[in-house]
Amino acid sequence: IYSSQASMKRVRIIIAVLILFMLLGGVLYINPLLPIITGYAAKNLSSGIFLANRTQESMEATDLNFSFIRFVKNRVDSRSKTVTSHFLWHTSHTSFVNGYGNILVNDYPVSDIEARPYPVVPVLPENPDTIAWPMGDLIVDTIPSGIDMQQLNLAVEQAFADTVPYKGTFAVMVVCQGQPVAEKYADEFSTETLFLSWSMAKSFINALAGILVKEGKLDIYASAGMDEWKNDERRNITIHHLMQMNSGLEWNEDYGNSSDVNNMLHKEGDMARFASSKPLEYSPGSVFEYSSGSTNIVSYLMRKAIGDDAEYFAFPREQLFNKIGMRSAVFEVDASGTFVGSSYLYASLRDYARFGLLYLNNGNWQGEQILPENWVAYSTTAANGSDRSYGAFFWLNQAGIDYPDVPRDMFSCRGHDGQFIYIIPSKELVIVRTGFSKNGEFDHNGFVAGIVDAIK
Repeated sequence: IYSSQASMKRVRIIIAVLILFMLLGGVLYINPLLPIITGYAAKNLSSGIFLANRTQESMEATDLNFSFIRFVKNRVDSRSKTVTSHFLWHTSHTSFVNGYGNILVNDYPVSDIEARPYPVVPVLPENPDTIAWPMGDLIVDTIPSGIDMQQLNLAVEQAFADTVPYKGTFAVMVVCQGQPVAEKYADEFSTETLFLSWSMAKSFINALAGILVKEGKLDIYASAGMDEWKNDERRNITIHHLMQMNSGLEWNEDYGNSSDVNNMLHKEGDMARFASSKPLEYSPGSVFEYSSGSTNIVSYLMRKAIGDDAEYFAFPREQLFNKIGMRSAVFEVDASGTFVGSSYLYASLRDYARFGLLYLNNGNWQGEQILPENWVAYSTTAANGSDRSYGAFFWLNQAGIDYPDVPRDMFSCRGHDGQFIYIIPSKELVIVRTGFSKNGEFDHNGFVAGIVDAIK
């Protein structure tokens, strides 16, 4: 009996130790993820409510309804336009700056974040409903010739099936020969809704960089000039390398774990500083490696080139958004005050279409050359190592890898979970699609091909 009791005791001790190790392992696994989990919830919910005109219920049922994110408890303060998000032993919260969005509070006190010289830059004063497209929203009903509208409408309708392989669409707009020919929204969305760009924001950084190049304030082929790179091989990195995603800096863009991109977006107050601290893994210009960190470094370098924070904060509105009628657009900043060029721009569907038209028209907007004349050609030149799939903060279809049934001259802005601006010069076509679709849930090739086939 004694031997049996001793054996049972040893078994209980072993089980207790195993449980303790499992709990410890769980803590060690989850602890570095907690700021990402709560930060993702706080940042996306606050901007979703206070910029995108969405409800907490809609956001939590769709955009935040996955993995550990669905278990986060969110408290919304409508007075201060902030969100506090809590999960297990970690809490994240946001700060709101009018005109510059919701900012995840990391590394900087709220007082510092709110005290920066954010100028109030007037949006275009005219009522857009009284101004003809594309500068305004007065859209004529005339359909350009050569479009099979029945086929086009079927392709657009199919995108809203909300079942795989066409799941999760929020809105679609098609512009052909400069004229809107289709526009559709899912329930709860409208022309007033602002949609999160995710990585489509990178293409906007491309535009802002182009404007600075045109003004002679930025040399994309000179050394990037980061102070911490002066004494090592990183001094050979140029803005051109960063824009083509072959800077050689070490980077992990996996959104599913405690990766560089997740740590940058949800734990770091100065995202560019975090990205620029990475060591050199490859010789600059030799290996393509997609990196959201590279875009935030370029955003910081533009801030440095402009040299005045108030001017830098006003720059997107004054030099891009107002010039092409993008009244709704808000480019958010990080806690250090640098635009989050990798991920955080909000705009209406129509404003994203306007941006596509700017590039379709070679950077010219109704007679004004906003971008350098060769800038679109530069932006769509394949980056070394990209297998002809990437240019300078734009995706390319030159190899037809992801879009085999779509013209090879298509180039696009792509964002996480299914945000796209497709630009197809050979068809004089711009297509915008926003939504929430995980990998494999939406057939983007079939969607675009269906619309292209309707354009004769």
